Amino acid sequence: MILQRIRKIALLGLFVYLPFSSMCWGLLGHRIVGQIADAYLTRHTKKEIFKILGTESIAMASNWADFIKSDPSLSYLSSWHYCDIKGGLNADEFKNVLDTDSSTDAYTKINFLVSELKNKALEQEKKVMYLRLLIHIVGDIHQPLHVGRPEDQGGNKIKVMWFGTSYNLHAIWDNQLINFQQLSYTEYAEAINHTTKEQREEWQQQPLSIWFWESYQLAEKLYAGIKQPDQKLDYKYDYDYLAPMNEQLLKGGVHLAGLLNEIFKN
Repeated sequence: MILQRIRKIALLGLFVYLPFSSMCWGLLGHRIVGQIADAYLTRHTKKEIFKILGTESIAMASNWADFIKSDPSLSYLSSWHYCDIKGGLNADEFKNVLDTDSSTDAYTKINFLVSELKNKALEQEKKVMYLRLLIHIVGDIHQPLHVGRPEDQGGNKIKVMWFGTSYNLHAIWDNQLINFQQLSYTEYAEAINHTTKEQREEWQQQPLSIWFWESYQLAEKLYAGIKQPDQKLDYKYDYDYLAPMNEQLLKGGVHLAGLLNEIFKN
């Protein structure tokens, strides 16, 4: 059955995962987003998610979409993780790109997954797969370079030095900045998960396009900050970008919770 195959792939991924791979926020980042989201789910939403995922938490489900990259038959999902958009756009130009988007990318597929999960007749195997994908991709697009430029593959082709070791800019934001804080995902979520009710309501009322626009704006700042090949990044970079990164992680969790509450409200 599809469900059994999905479970086997997820277990396999736990053992074959390579920590140096570019994994879209990395293990910790996705789990931080999932842990924060779990704090803001309604009781009804939690019950509905339990029917789909059982005892698997949002945090632990959040990396499934990366683990399955080990399965070539699911390689068609690779473009679902990001939305490459050329640089230099203003807000109206950016919105027009999304409004006319017909590509297989994070924007179109989040909309697809939301629509499918609202279908009460959807078979259980697809509910499991689609929910895990949605949890992951919402996290992905809050990593700003997942709304980066196509010519450098969202910063993957921009080489930098992180405390003397060579990385690409995308990997810095996937893993290095988060890992540098030396916290578990539960400790990290607890440290940054401080929002007011008014703040959560404001963020959760934002359309999906705003989530992408805010990531795009931050990505533009990251690009502008790289002035030379193999630029050296260290404590100053952490100081400059820790707060923006934490806000993206926090918004990712709050946005995800609002989306899941909307999907399962009835």
